[in-house]
Amino acid sequence: MNLTPYEYIVCRQGLPSSESAPEVSGPRKSMLVVSEFIGCSPSLSGAIRVNPWNTEATAESLNEAISMSEREKQLRHEKHYRYVSTHDVAYWSRSFIQDLERACKDHFRKPCWGIGLGFGFRVVALDPNFAKLSFDSILMSYGRSKSRAIFLDYDGTLVPQASINQRPSEELVSIINTLCSDRNNIVFIVSGRSKASLASMFSSCPMLGIAAEHGYFLRWNRDEDWQISAQSPDVGWMQMAEPEMLDHLESVLVSEAVVVKSGQFIVEVKPQGVSKGLVAEKILTSMKEKGQQADFVLCIGDDRSDEDMFENIADAMKRSIVAPKTPLFACTVGQKPSKAKFYLDDTYEVVSMLSALAEASEPDPTDLADDLATSVSSLDIGDEQIQFGNSIEGS
Repeated sequence: MNLTPYEYIVCRQGLPSSESAPEVSGPRKSMLVVSEFIGCSPSLSGAIRVNPWNTEATAESLNEAISMSEREKQLRHEKHYRYVSTHDVAYWSRSFIQDLERACKDHFRKPCWGIGLGFGFRVVALDPNFAKLSFDSILMSYGRSKSRAIFLDYDGTLVPQASINQRPSEELVSIINTLCSDRNNIVFIVSGRSKASLASMFSSCPMLGIAAEHGYFLRWNRDEDWQISAQSPDVGWMQMAEPEMLDHLESVLVSEAVVVKSGQFIVEVKPQGVSKGLVAEKILTSMKEKGQQADFVLCIGDDRSDEDMFENIADAMKRSIVAPKTPLFACTVGQKPSKAKFYLDDTYEVVSMLSALAEASEPDPTDLADDLATSVSSLDIGDEQIQFGNSIEGS
């Protein structure tokens, strides 16, 4: 870390006991223009941060620093000196030891797993209550419940991340349609993918709910219009994010109403107040308002963006969003540190578990017939596309 700005602040303050103290009597003042890329810049909130590669912005910042009022310079200097004088080596040593102790507090109770190979190898400690999801347990709870909410991530959960064909298989579509046709079920795909992509992939699932782009767009079934979350439509921050280096997005967008998060093979910049956890809470709340308060909740995901969903679902019972004593199954894919209490090893086990739930469902015959007609109507046979009705159109 470049500590030169800290040294400058201390030098401008001076030492009261030194011989030069009379020469620097009066209020101390200093002004800093620092690169947003150096490590200490986030801690100097009174400094003017610049991208040093932008010469015009740097020149304007220098002029701003020079022309700033003396009172403002004094206030900023006092703020910086207070920070530098209290965050000394002893402070950082204590905070490091405290963090280390807190991280290792319950290690002796936690099972540890080795993950990765070579330089990517690491040991992770898991919660002692973290267990593999039992098919028998979830099937028993599923059979007893009358109002179920099922939230499913897509990439890495229903299809492998490394799969060349990212579209859902016919088996998966059939399972989802069976689950959706049970009048006791509300099933949602909750994904970071775009609404156009998800709508296309699940066009043959008329009763499936979709929450696209982490819940920014939401629709309850194929026949309903997309709802947009109550967020500002201003997306000007995208133009700021595009040319910047990945490692500096959080710093560059610090003043924007966005959140920067990393997921599986991606880094996302999204508006604040948009997350999978909030959309799951919104759906559960809507079910309660409609007199269908959930008494069974299943949530499956595989990456960091799904952790919000696991956390919100865990708190749902405390806030009376779901019925008392509701079985909550928050499940991650793979054995790794997570806020979920259960795990399944891979996407194959996820699909197998959903298949078992589909077999235990009580589908409405009318819905199944409609789903079958919809699925067949979208099949391509030769150069023609068969559709129910009196017309035949080319593909």
